[in-house]
Amino acid sequence: MLSTNRESPPPAAGRAAMKKELPDQFKDHRHVWVFMELERDQVHPVSFELLGEGRKLADKLGVQLAGVVLGPPGEATWFAIAEAFAYGADLAYLVEAPLLADYRNEPFTKALTDLVTNYKPEILLLGATTLGRDLAGSVATTLLTGLTADCTELDMDADGSLAATRPTFGGSLLCTIYTLNCRPQMATVRPRVMAMPPRGNNKIGRVIQHKVSMIEEEIVTKVLGFLSDGQSATANLAYADVVVAGGLGLGAVENVKLMKKLARTIGADYGCSRPLVQKGWMPADRQIGQTGKTIRPKLYIAAGISGAIQHRVGVEGADLILAINTDPNAPIFDFAHLGVVTDAIRLLPSLTELFTHRLSPHSRDKLAN
Repeated sequence: MLSTNRESPPPAAGRAAMKKELPDQFKDHRHVWVFMELERDQVHPVSFELLGEGRKLADKLGVQLAGVVLGPPGEATWFAIAEAFAYGADLAYLVEAPLLADYRNEPFTKALTDLVTNYKPEILLLGATTLGRDLAGSVATTLLTGLTADCTELDMDADGSLAATRPTFGGSLLCTIYTLNCRPQMATVRPRVMAMPPRGNNKIGRVIQHKVSMIEEEIVTKVLGFLSDGQSATANLAYADVVVAGGLGLGAVENVKLMKKLARTIGADYGCSRPLVQKGWMPADRQIGQTGKTIRPKLYIAAGISGAIQHRVGVEGADLILAINTDPNAPIFDFAHLGVVTDAIRLLPSLTELFTHRLSPHSRDKLAN
C-alpha cells in the first residue's frame, strides 16, 4: 500500500474573503449624498425616502448627509433644496443651469460626476425610477465605480463599508453587495421600499453651488416638447394607501372584475401578480412585485395570490396584509397579518356587498386616510 503525506493546498480565497482595503486616492471620500430627483418642478417622493435612509447611514458613519439638486434657475429648484433640509439633510449641493430644465443624460451625468469629483462623497444614493436608473448607470460608468441596483436594504458593515442588499436569481435569493476598492459606493432603491421619514421644520442650511462645465451646443439631445403620460394618474400603485390585488387563484379573466369592484367600493387602487400580466389579463403597470411595483399601503388585500418571494419583495412593507387563498400552505400566509382560507371568487363579492352596506360614500372616499 502506497501512502503519501503531501499537504493539501490552501483553499483559494474568494471575493467574499478579500480585505476591504481602500486605495489611498479614495480615503478622503466622506459623507452620504442623496440625489434629489426634480422633474417638471416636482420632487419625486423616493428622494425623501432615501434621505431618511441616508440619515441612518450618515449617523452610523459619523458624517454629514447631503441633498444634491440639479435643475434650472427658479423657485422649484430652491424648493427642492428646502425640502432636502426639511427631511434631514445637513447641507446641500446645487447645480443651477437652464440646460438642466429637462432631464437629459449628458448634462445631468456631467453635472453629477463633476460634483462627485470635486467634493468626494463616500456614498451616493438615487431612486430606482426611470430617470434615476438611467442617470445612476451613466455616473457609475463614468466614475468607474460600482453600482448596486434595486436595493431592498442598506446598512453599514463593521469596517464602515456600505452593505447593499438586493434580490437575485429571480428573487429566490437575497445577496449583499460591497464596492470594495472604488468610491463613491452607489446604490439605487425603488420607490416605497424604504419608509417615508417624518418631515421636520429644519430651516435651510449651507448650500454649496457648483457650475456645470457644459454648454447647450455640446449636448446632442434636444427637448422639442413635453407630452405627459395620460395613464400616470390611473395607475399610481406605489403611493396608494389601500390596494386590492389578484392572482391566478381568480381562475379566469372574467373574475378580475370582482377584484376591481371591491377596490372601487372601498376607494382602493388595484393590481396583480406577474402571472396575470403574462396571461394578458392585466396591463404591466398594474403588476406588483420584484419586477413590478413596490408598494407600502396601509391595507393590502391579496386575492388568490400564492405569495412567491418575487411578490413578497413588493408588498412586505404594507402595514396590514389580508391574504385570501384556498391553499392553507400558500407562502403568502407566512408573511400576511391576516389570512382567510377560502376561494377568493366566493369571498370577494361578499366583501364588496358588506362594504357597500357598511360604508357611506363619504367614508369610502376617506377610508385610505
